[in-house]
Amino acid sequence: MTKTVYFGAGWFTPAQKKSYKIAMESLKNNISVDLEHSYVPLEHQYKNIRVDEHPEYLHDKEWAIATFNGDIVGIKSSDVALFTYLPLQEDIGCGVELGYAKAINKFIVVAIPDEEWGKPINLMSFGAADIFIKLSDLKKYDFTKPSFNYYEGAVY
Repeated sequence: MTKTVYFGAGWFTPAQKKSYKIAMESLKNNISVDLEHSYVPLEHQYKNIRVDEHPEYLHDKEWAIATFNGDIVGIKSSDVALFTYLPLQEDIGCGVELGYAKAINKFIVVAIPDEEWGKPINLMSFGAADIFIKLSDLKKYDFTKPSFNYYEGAVY
């Protein structure tokens, strides 16, 4: 048995890109994840327009509304919501997605890069997640066996 995941992550800064790449490789190798049927927002941009490559679309309301709503559909239709969270570079978009996933009772996994593990995180992100794991543990995390834990670092 496998689970589909909604993979929320930033991909704009070098640190976000690094974590994104590590997470995607881990998901590809995780036998409990049905990656083919999962929702990866970067792969579902409206009309395949990536604003990191085409910033002129940051002002395009059609793109913005369609991409936002597509991501909401992705959260609703996935079994689990997974987010990479960088305490030193929080992403407001992931914060909104975390809140939405919590509101509709999705099981939420937050993966934090090993080098940032233990750094303080936002209280609301802390409260939204069901389990926190180190990014290096993502490849072996069993998404079919949900459990709860507390983040070991401080909150603010």
